[in-house]
Amino acid sequence: MQRTERFIGFLASRQVAITLFLLLSIILVPTTITEQKEISLGWLPRLLFGGMALNLLLCTAQRIRTLARPVLVIHAGVLVVIIGATMTSFGYVETVNVHEGSSTPSAFRWDREADVPLGYDLAVRKIHKEYIPFDIQVGVFENGRRAGLYTVKTGGAFALGEYTVRVDALDLPEENLNLTVLRQGAVQGTWTSDGEGTLPEGFPYAFELVAYKTPVLTRMWVDLQLTRDGQVLAEGTAEVNGPFDWNGLRFYHTLSDYDLYGLPYAGIQIVKDPGRPAVYAGFVIVMAGAVFWMIRRFRKQRPPAPQTEGPKRA
Repeated sequence: MQRTERFIGFLASRQVAITLFLLLSIILVPTTITEQKEISLGWLPRLLFGGMALNLLLCTAQRIRTLARPVLVIHAGVLVVIIGATMTSFGYVETVNVHEGSSTPSAFRWDREADVPLGYDLAVRKIHKEYIPFDIQVGVFENGRRAGLYTVKTGGAFALGEYTVRVDALDLPEENLNLTVLRQGAVQGTWTSDGEGTLPEGFPYAFELVAYKTPVLTRMWVDLQLTRDGQVLAEGTAEVNGPFDWNGLRFYHTLSDYDLYGLPYAGIQIVKDPGRPAVYAGFVIVMAGAVFWMIRRFRKQRPPAPQTEGPKRA
C-alpha cells in the first residue's frame, strides 16, 4: 500500500511535470524551426501528453481540498488543452495543386509522405484576385483613327462624347482589359481585349490597352467544389485566413501561380484537426479561472471600509 502511494505521489510530483515538459519541448521545438507540415507527431509526443494529463490529474486530486477554486478551474482548463493537443496529434495535413477549372481525386499526405485518395474530387472552379485600384491608360479610336488617350483607375470611368466608359477590371497576367460602355446610364455593351465584347455593330469607337502601373495584390481566394460520383457534396470559398469547412476538414488556399504553359493553378491545404475545439475550449476555461483568481485576489487586498461611530449620549 505504501509503495502504491509513493508511486502515485511520484507521478503527481513537480519533478515529473518538469521532466515531461522538457522532453516535449525537445521534441516539438525542432518542428517549429523546420518547415514541417504534418501535425501527426507520432507515439512519443502522444505518450508525453498523456503523462502530463495524468500528472496534472493526480496532482489536482491530491490537493483538491487545499487548492482554491480558481486554481481548480485553471487546472481543468489545462487538462482540456492537453486532451485537445493529444487529439490533434491524430490529425493530418494534405496539400495539392489544382489547375483552375479542373479537379483531383488525391493529395499528398505529409505524415505518410505519399499521395493518398481523398475519397472525393476536389475542384478549383475559379481563382480570384483583388488589387488596390491602379492607373490604366486606354487608347480610343474613332472610325479607325486615334481619338484620345485616357488615364483612369480600375473601377473608375471617363467620358467619351455622349458615352461613359467604365474600367471594370484588368485580368493579369493575361492583360485582358474589361470595359463597359454606358449611354445615359444604360449599358450599351462591353469591350474586352480578348475580343469577347458585346458592343453593337457599327459602334464608332474601339479601344486599346496602352499601359498600366504594376498593381498591388490585396486578396486572393478560390471557389471550391467537392463531388463524388457526379454528386456535389459541398461548395464554398477558401483563402489564406478564411478556410472552407466541411465534414471536419478545413480547406486553405495557400498560393496562386502559373505553370510552365501559363495555366493558372491554386495550392490547397487540407487540414484535419480533431482536437481544435477542445484546445480552444481549454483556453477559455483557463482564462475564466485566471479572471476568477484576479477578482478574488483584488477583494482580499481591498482595505475594509472605515466604521463610523454613532453619536455619543451625554
